Amino acid sequence: MPSTTATRESAGIASSSRRATSAGLWLVMLAQLMLVLDATVVNVALPHIATDLNFTRAELSWVLNGYALAFGGLLLLGGRVGDVLGRRRTFLVGIGAFTLFSLLGGLATSPGLLVGARALQGLGAAFAAPSVLALITTTAQGEGARNRALALFSAIASMGGALGLILGGVLTDTANWRWTLFINVPIGVVVLLAVPRLVDETPRRPGRFDVLGASSATGGAVAIVWALIQAPDYGWLSTRTVGGFAVGVALFALLAVTERRVAHPLLSPQLLRSPSRVGALAAMAATYGGMLAMFFLMVQYLEDDLRFSPLVTGLAFLPMPLSIFGMSRIIPRLVERVGAVRLVILGAALRVVAFLPLTQLNSGTPFAVVALALVCTGISAGLTFMPLTTLALRDVEPEHAGSASGLFQTMQQLGGAVGLAIVASTYAAFAVPGDFVIGGRAGFWSATFLSFLALAAVAALALRNRKSA
Repeated sequence: MPSTTATRESAGIASSSRRATSAGLWLVMLAQLMLVLDATVVNVALPHIATDLNFTRAELSWVLNGYALAFGGLLLLGGRVGDVLGRRRTFLVGIGAFTLFSLLGGLATSPGLLVGARALQGLGAAFAAPSVLALITTTAQGEGARNRALALFSAIASMGGALGLILGGVLTDTANWRWTLFINVPIGVVVLLAVPRLVDETPRRPGRFDVLGASSATGGAVAIVWALIQAPDYGWLSTRTVGGFAVGVALFALLAVTERRVAHPLLSPQLLRSPSRVGALAAMAATYGGMLAMFFLMVQYLEDDLRFSPLVTGLAFLPMPLSIFGMSRIIPRLVERVGAVRLVILGAALRVVAFLPLTQLNSGTPFAVVALALVCTGISAGLTFMPLTTLALRDVEPEHAGSASGLFQTMQQLGGAVGLAIVASTYAAFAVPGDFVIGGRAGFWSATFLSFLALAAVAALALRNRKSA
């Protein structure tokens, strides 16, 4: 009898522990959603921000890219810090900074203060986000639980941008644009209070921080995006544009040299020795770049050409996250049965097909065409993101889990920033004042090209796998 009682008590303790772990992972996922939302939540509010704070047209793009560049450029450093100091600790520091600068951004009274706060939000996100994926992969119990957690993470990553547009439209219409930043504060406080009680710390790993590598990665990304954004105003062959590209290339070359020579590199060279991982990283960069670019253009089409309000514009994107969420319920089983590479190829091909009708938009295009494109984009994202995550993190040693997840999300964020800059530059180069359609079509063609690059990257990976089989 005593042994039976002890067994029941042990089972109860184990069950309680599993519930606590599950609750902790859900809170970590909530924080990840908050970080992803912020890439687009201010998108719908940009016209109101420009009016309130007297932004110029060129400055306004930095409200988006200031966050994306700091986020993407420092993710590798954030992943390394998590490996060395502990992922839960690094996650909480990042969330604390993100929450503080969300509050300060909402209180901003000038363009410089808002862009600065957005960049510092990105800094906090860069330290928090790699630890999210690392905590998921090391905390989830069993392969099935890990795949389900990765599917949920991928759904958040892929539908977070569309949800950000919806939330931004609701907050801008019902309150004002400042609430697109204030909304992060209560969520951040809950996460900071609850996660230490529900999620265990990970072991520390010996090592140092590659500050030169982090600086060159961030600086290179900023220089290239700055050159892309400035090109329509100053010319593609101007000293500013060519100089920006040259500085960016030089800094990335410095990064490559640094990572080969330092004892504790920010980017471990062995992470890039897997063709599957390299193909997945390239496909993710092109995929996310095309999707963020589509959001940027579609918001302007709906508000400027169709005269939708911010609320209606946000709700117009609803088909996309709904289709992504639906796919997230079945994608783990599809990965097991069909294989990750085949699903990514199917998703990339569907996204190209979905974008093609958008290259022919005009004022008389039925909204049903737009809605169908959004649904197909959502399905393609559902088919793509979780398999790409699986390919990128496959066979990664536990001590490199933070660096690998940081690398994956770096390619996602920098791909988004560069893709957005390319499409915005194309749109501006062909834009006619007062008429979205001409420049918009050119922009959608460049977004379609980015999606085709993602398809090409995964097709090359599949071909290589077939030859080596």
